[in-house]
Amino acid sequence: MFEKLEETEKRYDEIEEEMARPESMANLEVYKKLAKERTDLREIVDLYRKWKRKREEAGKTFEMLKSETEEEIKELVREESAILEEQKAKLEASLREKLLKKHEKQANSMFLEIRAGTGGGEAALFARDLLTMYMKYAERMRWKTELIGASTSDLGGLKEAIMVVEGKDTYNLLRHESGVHRVQRVPLTEAQGRIHTSTATVAVLPEPEERELNISPEELRIDVFRSSGPGGQHVNTTDSAVRVTHIPTGMVVTCQDEKSQHKNKSKAIRVLRARLKEKMENEKEQEISEERRKQVGTGERSERIRTYNFPQGRVTEHRIGLTLYKLQNILNGDLDDIIVPLTAHFQSEALKKG
Repeated sequence: MFEKLEETEKRYDEIEEEMARPESMANLEVYKKLAKERTDLREIVDLYRKWKRKREEAGKTFEMLKSETEEEIKELVREESAILEEQKAKLEASLREKLLKKHEKQANSMFLEIRAGTGGGEAALFARDLLTMYMKYAERMRWKTELIGASTSDLGGLKEAIMVVEGKDTYNLLRHESGVHRVQRVPLTEAQGRIHTSTATVAVLPEPEERELNISPEELRIDVFRSSGPGGQHVNTTDSAVRVTHIPTGMVVTCQDEKSQHKNKSKAIRVLRARLKEKMENEKEQEISEERRKQVGTGERSERIRTYNFPQGRVTEHRIGLTLYKLQNILNGDLDDIIVPLTAHFQSEALKKG
């Protein structure tokens, strides 16, 4: 972390030198660009310099403590040293937080997409279990959830589901849930009692604001059709379901959760905007087709990020080598024991990369 801070301070000094040059002042575009970069760095540099001053004061106090012989004065120096160390620690924590915020997307609204992977009907049942788990976690966090759309299987599972989650830090807490989740259990339809392995994929997308990505109506093709559902009052007798196609990319989003065609169209465009924003960011990073594959993989069993083993009551988070024997608690939405260490791990990795 401190190497990164040294680099940031050095760059800040370079910017100030560049801004003071006559040629920079004469070029308005260059000057504005430098001024913006300086503003972006100023807060963290000021904080780092304050931390360095506290470190220097603490060092001097420590040397004084070593050389002082009178006990009464030594006690006063110890108290001052303790205060300085506490102040230094608080500044260090603030610096860590500022650095991490530079790496994190600030989004309090996101889409959670769950799809059945390999395993047929059992994979669809597992996808339903994952959706329930995340809904319960959101309830614990006092987040608002809304199901945008879902496609059910014959056994009552989910082929796919899209849910919007709104609340403080939703994206930053759930972003690392993206990937292949694997389940090992005996399916209800298994007469021999054999354990089957199935998968479901999860993708987490931050919801961009409208001003971040403007979609022209000319770029969209809107198709309406009659909703299909489990029957009874859920089947619409009007063409309220909506399929939105983004013509330039061929991206398609379908929504039939609402009885209102207008509401379904609005929801579908929200999901489309999030997917397009993700695609644009991937293109910037020259990972156009790889990022989504990185998030959800192909659904093959070997690509798992987490395993839910029912016979042993075990959940294993493979990316950090964490194993917990509290499967039912986790499926009931008690995800903190996984999300907290997982977030800390990725934050640490982000700081290393700078």
